[in-house]
Amino acid sequence: MRRRHFLQSSLPLLAGLPLTQSRGQEALPPVRQITRGPKVHWFGYYDKMQFDPTNRFVLSNEVDFEGRTPSAGDRIRVGLVDLQDGDRWTDLGKSDAWGWQQGCMLQWRPGHGREVIWNDREDDHFVSHLLDTATGKQRTLPHPIYALSPDGSFGVTADFSRIQRLRPGYGYQGVPDATAEVPRPENSGVWRVNLDTGERTLLVSIADIAAHGRLPHEVPGSHHWFNHLLVSPDGKRLIFLHRWKIEKGRWLTRMLTANASDGSDVRLIDDNGLTSHFIWRDPEHILAWSKHADGPAFYVFKDAPAHDPKPIGLGVMTVDGHCTYLPKQDNQWVLCDTYPDKERKQNPYLFSLATGKKHPLGHFYSPAPYAGEWRCDTHPRHSNDGRMAVVDSPHAGGRQLHLIDLSGMVG
Repeated sequence: MRRRHFLQSSLPLLAGLPLTQSRGQEALPPVRQITRGPKVHWFGYYDKMQFDPTNRFVLSNEVDFEGRTPSAGDRIRVGLVDLQDGDRWTDLGKSDAWGWQQGCMLQWRPGHGREVIWNDREDDHFVSHLLDTATGKQRTLPHPIYALSPDGSFGVTADFSRIQRLRPGYGYQGVPDATAEVPRPENSGVWRVNLDTGERTLLVSIADIAAHGRLPHEVPGSHHWFNHLLVSPDGKRLIFLHRWKIEKGRWLTRMLTANASDGSDVRLIDDNGLTSHFIWRDPEHILAWSKHADGPAFYVFKDAPAHDPKPIGLGVMTVDGHCTYLPKQDNQWVLCDTYPDKERKQNPYLFSLATGKKHPLGHFYSPAPYAGEWRCDTHPRHSNDGRMAVVDSPHAGGRQLHLIDLSGMVG
């Protein structure tokens, strides 16, 4: 397949956005749909780099069906949208290793120009592809990735087959779980992957972490797994969620960190079993939804065991959501969203730590069939300058990407 080479343009990135819309007396920022049918498009998780370093190109997945679990034979395309050329789509490749919630881990590789990475399946194992979108040069690593270091030198990854068995929709079909009969496997866990050589090293095993500290309400013989990995902003620490099954098919969660170089210095950050979405605020602090002294809320945790986390947004950020800090704003703005409310509206917003106020970014209707494994969370992702965000939403007929102008709110 012939690759296109991209030229820079002086056209404004937000050209074509409508005037500020309103909902009653509520002022909302401009929104532009940047992908179109008949195929559906989405990106997936909120903590991945969707915008290229110039903020011109936006990554996306593409597929021709919705509303069911993907099978091992269902293939998607990956590509990018050119915000300065009429939202033109350029195809980059395919993936046979994907899910509705996190796609195929498609993301830009930090510090490496316009190189992207995504997961795929070849024969009986998962791999990852690295593609330079400017030159068309591509290579394949023998392992998938989950999250990348801030300098793009390494990635961390988990056991996608085990995740798929225990938490369908967050792993991949097509490769059987080799540890399916083992509740606490020693040969499964979090690995570090060198993105230049493809070398993989096990950092922490499920067996070791399951034996570390207190496990609330553990059922004998319950199966454990890891997911939601993220490297700290300085590249030195790794955060991950440890989960285990309990009665009635439910699970509980602990949040831990470890050295990203060798898996040492494991720290149990939140052990009440209720931790949900999180993001690194800086190399020493983590923002996460949990339940502590002030009830269910977003709390700021230190990367240290045995401390009292501090809540933010009490009475304003009242429900769980997908949280990030806007860059270049001194950690004063949190970008977040909600699950569908009683009217099935999903509500991305900005929260100002300086004023304690919540600023709505839109109210996107999610039809009832978008539920469970194939729901379409908005998962807001910001640009590298913090002046734009993209959400996934099915409100216009099938899931598509929508660009939100934040510049009038954050300056």
